This record gives sequence, C-alpha cells and structure tokens, in this order.
Amino acid sequence: MRIAISGHRGLPDHTVRLVDDAIRVELARYRADDLVGISCLADGADQLFARAVLDAGGSLEVIVPATKYRDGLPPESHAEYDRLIERARSVERLDHLDSTQQAHMDASRVMLERADMLLAVWDGKPARGYGGTADVVQLARDMRKPVVVVWPEGASRE
Repeated sequence: MRIAISGHRGLPDHTVRLVDDAIRVELARYRADDLVGISCLADGADQLFARAVLDAGGSLEVIVPATKYRDGLPPESHAEYDRLIERARSVERLDHLDSTQQAHMDASRVMLERADMLLAVWDGKPARGYGGTADVVQLARDMRKPVVVVWPEGASRE
C-alpha cells in the first residue's frame, strides 16, 4: 500500500500526540512489508507520518519540493528532517529553486501520482494558502484517489 501524506504544520503539543496515535492506528491496518509512505517531510503531520511508517517497518519515499525547501522549514524541525531523509529508500528533488506554494502543490501532485491513497491530517477547513491540505485533498479526490482523513477528537490547530 503506497500512502501519500498531507497535513497541517505547527500543531500544538497536545494535537501532535493525538495525531501521532491516530496515524499509527491507521498504518497498523497494513502489512509492514507492503507499506510505503510518501512524504515531503514538512514539520508537523508529514514528519509524524514518516516516523510512524518507519517505526511500523514500512519504507519511506521523499519528494523534496524545492532546492531551498529545508531552509524554509522551522529550524527546530531540521534535525528530524535530516534523520528521516537519511532513512528514505528514495529521494526525488523537484526542479523548483524556492519553496513556494506552487512547488508544494507540484510535490503533492507527484506524491499522489505515485500513491494508492492519501492520508490527510486535516481539520476539514479551507486551506490557509494555495497548496494547503484542503487543496491536496481536493486534488486527490479529482484524481479519484481514496482519502482517509485523520483529525482526532480534541485536536486543534491553535
């Protein structure tokens, strides 16, 4: 099962714990030797998902949206980004230089083209900018990919 991730960033600590648990419950439905996670490794949901895939015995494929992508992530997420990308079985870097909304959406499209389904850590609200989780969910639906939404009871973005 090839699963792409899209989800919110900058989650408060209590939501991180809830989302991490919910992702792990969802991934437990799949055989480890058949589980492939596809992620851009953004802070927040992407990194939680990638770590959970690896912890479950699955493999990780990374799509890097832009040359300067890592630089645009919060500094406190760099170490985890580096650890996860080092453990990826493949890394594809898109041709964008800057980490723009268009670069992120292009990376989401590439992930979805390679995935069987999308796991969306999403509160159900509109995207806060082009390429946000709501836009990726809509793209997945337009591509007729199954979407599993994870937003546990008690989760919040603030």
